[in-house]
Amino acid sequence: MTDAGDRHRHLDRIAEVREGDVPKKVRYPIRVRETEVVRSTMVGTGLLRLTLGGPGVEGFESHSPIDHVKLIFPEPDGSLRLPEPNGDMLRWPRPAPVSRQYTVRRHDPVAGEIDIDIAPHPGGLASDWAQAVKPGAVAHVAGPPGGLIVPHVYDRYLLVGDITALPAVACWLEQLPRDARGWAFVEVADASEEIPLSAPDGIEVRWLHRGDRPAGTGDLMERSVTAVTVPEGERLYAWIAGEAGQIKPLRHWVRDELRLPRTDFDITGYWKRGVDNFDDEHDHEPHHHEPHHHEPHEH
Repeated sequence: MTDAGDRHRHLDRIAEVREGDVPKKVRYPIRVRETEVVRSTMVGTGLLRLTLGGPGVEGFESHSPIDHVKLIFPEPDGSLRLPEPNGDMLRWPRPAPVSRQYTVRRHDPVAGEIDIDIAPHPGGLASDWAQAVKPGAVAHVAGPPGGLIVPHVYDRYLLVGDITALPAVACWLEQLPRDARGWAFVEVADASEEIPLSAPDGIEVRWLHRGDRPAGTGDLMERSVTAVTVPEGERLYAWIAGEAGQIKPLRHWVRDELRLPRTDFDITGYWKRGVDNFDDEHDHEPHHHEPHHHEPHEH
């Protein structure tokens, strides 16, 4: 099938899922793109935004608020090992090249730009690189491999995350219908890490300040989120991401207390305290994932 036919096929599938009543994962044709850094800016005090552009961005696609890409880094000796196209997929070399995964914060096809927001932390491979990188530097990006398409059929939405999930929460709030209702909880260090959000009027945004407590610790998020009351008879969609241990009680709450169907929630451990290259922990309707790696605070 031609590239045009592939594109038509997955766009048709996305439209079909959006017209349905349950979320589904839809694959996009995945590519590796050579981009260049256009600029970097801080967004609040907790996120560093890298804007990528150049001819390699042409044809980039993003259809879901939680679409992600991988930044692929050179080996210690400076060599670069990139995955190779394999039809609609990529064939990754073994061992896999060093990569870090991030939410697509913004894609502007007219300007030919992609934004990714990084939560810097000391000693992180990608955060050190992002803080030092200059405009014009080359960045190799793989993905998105596909996205979770959530039809706008829910009575309420519950969005929960820490600073690493804030870019995805921001995308969710921008892409929800303007008449959507629900809650968004974001745990940050303090007010300096808060950022402007384009939330529908019916979504209550609550910033949770952890203060001096280390990121990923404490029960502030659990206590705040589980205090929510979902009106009887309403259908809820829950999206929760952050430090794996911190969100574990929320997994149990969603499954055992709210008793949401498995299609109606997506809970993901983005990072784990003390663990480099943490693999995502997913809890939702099963679907295929690419192999990937994380550092704490990098998403």
